[in-house]
Amino acid sequence: MMIKHSGVKVLYSVSIVRYAALLSLLLLVGTAFAQKPKTPSVRLSLGQARTLVKNRKFDDAEKLIAPLLKDSANRQNKRLWDAMYDIVHGKYLQANERLYLKQKQDTAAFFALAKRMVTVAETLDSLAPEHRRSHAEEQNTYRVNLFNGGIFHVRKSQWKEGFDYFETYIDCARQPLFGAYRYDSLVLSGTGGGSYLDPRMPQAAYWATYCGYMLRDPVLTLRHRELALGDTAKADFTLQFIAEARLWLKDDELYVQTLQEGFRRYPLSRYFFPRLFDAYTSRGLHDRALAIADSALAVNDSSQLFLFAKSTTLLQMGRYAESIKTGDRLIMLNDSLPEPYFNVGTAYINIADRLDAKKEHKLVKQAYQKAKPYMERYRAMMPDEKSKWGPALYRIYLNLNMGRQFDEIDRLLRK
Repeated sequence: MMIKHSGVKVLYSVSIVRYAALLSLLLLVGTAFAQKPKTPSVRLSLGQARTLVKNRKFDDAEKLIAPLLKDSANRQNKRLWDAMYDIVHGKYLQANERLYLKQKQDTAAFFALAKRMVTVAETLDSLAPEHRRSHAEEQNTYRVNLFNGGIFHVRKSQWKEGFDYFETYIDCARQPLFGAYRYDSLVLSGTGGGSYLDPRMPQAAYWATYCGYMLRDPVLTLRHRELALGDTAKADFTLQFIAEARLWLKDDELYVQTLQEGFRRYPLSRYFFPRLFDAYTSRGLHDRALAIADSALAVNDSSQLFLFAKSTTLLQMGRYAESIKTGDRLIMLNDSLPEPYFNVGTAYINIADRLDAKKEHKLVKQAYQKAKPYMERYRAMMPDEKSKWGPALYRIYLNLNMGRQFDEIDRLLRK
């Protein structure tokens, strides 16, 4: 098509169809550019953030950097993490200054900054290990506040928060950032013992174990158990927490193993002995139950708990004379305990049952006569335990021909 314009011939060769297609394409491109969100320039945001950090306006600086780090494209950007480290470090120093000057400062927020600062430092170290020495020296100084933060939350019964702080403290030992400090390394002494280069490590592990126990979470309770046992001042409690965690997991074998270790190390503990004793007797392992009772009595031969356990085991094993001897000793030490009377009375009745009533009638009667005062004493002390003393006294009065007493017991049992 030829178009005249100012006397000049112009050849216009673009068809209407091609023109429409070109126009549509341009509109699409324009729309795409119009819809694309404006993302802040990393370089520009970094420059602004650095200026804000110099002016101690750390919150404003964080508002610039934090959104950038949420973008997966920036997660490996060393400069952004370096800026974030300076921001969190600055906020920590500000909070520390306010605490020092006794100005208003949220203590929990202060400890949260200490924890966050270590996390940022470890992330930055994985991207820029060239700064490891300076950052490690700096964070090693502040690291104690991870421990203090854990104690702070424990005192407030905030067990999950406390656990997280202690675990972060412990985890520093495996982080390359702190590799030079070897926090969990043992230094052996000339006596064969040793201590950790960081003496707080086993303490932190103990408190982490305690938090896990208070959360009734067996996995968290057991996570740092070996390190926690290094806190020898509280190892008996640690073993208790471990035992309870094994019980929650229904791991009977490891539960008993933990009780055995606890009893071996702390035979006078009122936790390990009774549970281990019950574990053996419930499985019919009376020889083992008697062995630990004797082991305990070797440490304290006048323990009423140990004596009662031994008398009960001997009774179950049919060693009645020994059971009576042990029970009488216990009664001599404390005549206000009812169960020893029942044990001794029962032992005498069982002796009578073993005898031939026709050939050894006299011995049978003597056995019931000896059982009588013990069982009557038990009845007086435990009147509601009719199911225990009722059948026993029924047999005693029957075999001793005590008609009036027998009739009374017979009426009681019939009711």
